[in-house]
Amino acid sequence: MMERAAALLRLRQVYCSVSRAPGVVCGAAVHAGSVRHYSSGLYTEEEKALLDRIIRVDHAGEYGADRIYAGQMAVLGRSSVGPIIQHMWDQEKDHLKKFNELMVSNRVRPTALLPFWNVAGFALGFGTALLGRKGAMACTVAVEETISNHYNNQIRTLMERDPEKHKELLQTIKKFRDDEMEHHDTGLQHDAELAPAYFRVKNANTRGCRAAVYCQNSI
Repeated sequence: MMERAAALLRLRQVYCSVSRAPGVVCGAAVHAGSVRHYSSGLYTEEEKALLDRIIRVDHAGEYGADRIYAGQMAVLGRSSVGPIIQHMWDQEKDHLKKFNELMVSNRVRPTALLPFWNVAGFALGFGTALLGRKGAMACTVAVEETISNHYNNQIRTLMERDPEKHKELLQTIKKFRDDEMEHHDTGLQHDAELAPAYFRVKNANTRGCRAAVYCQNSI
């Protein structure tokens, strides 16, 4: 009971802090020449629109993942799986930093839904972590599986268009896809499938992630 009360107190503290945060391109430090400008004259308007969409959606997805792991750490940070969740969270922070840089360097408009994902992502991570280690890992499996499939779709699209022209972005997405699959496998290794109502939790999270991707393509 004391641990749950402490976790709820942390939820309130974090909610207050994230609700005041701008939630847009969070602290990206971009140095001149450090990031390729995909918006250069090498791209047609159609290609630029595609790349804008990819960067916007992926930035929002990594932002949501960052908030999910923040929510999980608020509950399970001091448990035996705390270091494992922290490792995955650190990787998501690196992903978000990279997409922050791409957003700035390419002048991509962030999704208008960032403030919502700010709170919703944290609540999802916090809520599933209250189910215990297995519940948190079930959430991780569902989210990372959906993100990995999403990245695979983007990789196919860019490969079909011009793999050489999109080489740098492809390398970034492939690296992040591999990280997400590692997180997915970590969740399975830590008994995600033994969580109460595993398939219901997984399916609900998967549908939510797919809906989020769909919304961020246009909002």
